[in-house]
Amino acid sequence: MSIQEVAPEQLAELFHHYHQALAPDFQCASKPSETWDQVPTQEKSRLVAAARLALLELTATAQQHEDSRRYFAKPGNAEWGC
Repeated sequence: MSIQEVAPEQLAELFHHYHQALAPDFQCASKPSETWDQVPTQEKSRLVAAARLALLELTATAQQHEDSRRYFAKPGNAEWGC
């Protein structure tokens, strides 16, 4: 699965799940564990927007990395000499 195939809503829900699951391990004074369905709509929207921005940034970073490598031969295909 590529970054482009990840839905921001799915990423936000997973992030929330792991954030809740890890809170006790880090002695976080957070609300009692709430499921994704219990998260207020405004908070869900904020998490989804943050996930969307993170995915856009990861996609842009991956594209820049790919662009910088396009000028180099693939391993084993380089031509040597003048």
